[in-house]
Amino acid sequence: MTAVAGANSARPPKVKPESTFQTLGSLWPYMWPTDRPDLKQRVALALGVLIAAKIVTVLVPYTYKWATDALLTPPEGAAAAANLGLAVLITVPIMLVVANGVGRILSNVFNNLRDALFAKVGQHAVRQLAYKTFVHMHELSLRYHLQRRTGGLSRIIERGVSGIETIVRFTILNTAPTVIEFLLAAAVIAYQFDWIYLAVIAVTVWLYVWFTVKASDWRIKIRRTMNESDNDANSKAIDSLLNFETVKYFGNEKMEARRFDRAMERYEGAAVRIWTSLAWLN
Repeated sequence: MTAVAGANSARPPKVKPESTFQTLGSLWPYMWPTDRPDLKQRVALALGVLIAAKIVTVLVPYTYKWATDALLTPPEGAAAAANLGLAVLITVPIMLVVANGVGRILSNVFNNLRDALFAKVGQHAVRQLAYKTFVHMHELSLRYHLQRRTGGLSRIIERGVSGIETIVRFTILNTAPTVIEFLLAAAVIAYQFDWIYLAVIAVTVWLYVWFTVKASDWRIKIRRTMNESDNDANSKAIDSLLNFETVKYFGNEKMEARRFDRAMERYEGAAVRIWTSLAWLN
């Protein structure tokens, strides 16, 4: 009983997963490093370019409006339009259509410039967090490393580094632009139409965001199960190969294969649920 109690007490406590905002708060010092003013400037420039791109995106539809209005001659302006001549009447809408194309090109240029400016910030965050993870691995006890979790550990580090890059880029380059574009579009709708239209759109967007967050939280639980199964399978495969002589000496090839297959079976079930839930969500 004492040995069992000691073994249970030696197990690390289960860590409660952080919320989305807690995760972003933990990553913010890496996206806005206090000791790197050059990276802060890049973030500020990227946000400035981002705002410019969204302003251009909102203004692009107006070029079609102005081009259409230029083709329509009001009755009271018919005489003035006749004096201007056909060439002028045709040139104005053509120039506005060209302006529409230029606006779309500028929007793409701004988006690519934003990605280029933020690339160094994102990779710096990935590098710093990967370094801290590597140092932490060496600070773990000998008992942990004697358990030979090389396969699962390498997969966790690989997935963590790629996940950090995704979160950092998603926060700055996707979430922020979406919020800015929604605010600009809301201002245009409130100016051009009645506030009822804006209220309906705001409620619709809020319901969409609420549903997406709830569905994503539900899928995160399935994704976590799939990742744990993947770590388990990879750990069994790598550790079995690292101890190939021992496995071969005792003739445990079939047993190792069964252990690996059970882990992959759990991974298969979780992966099917992930793709099914994604199809349902979309």
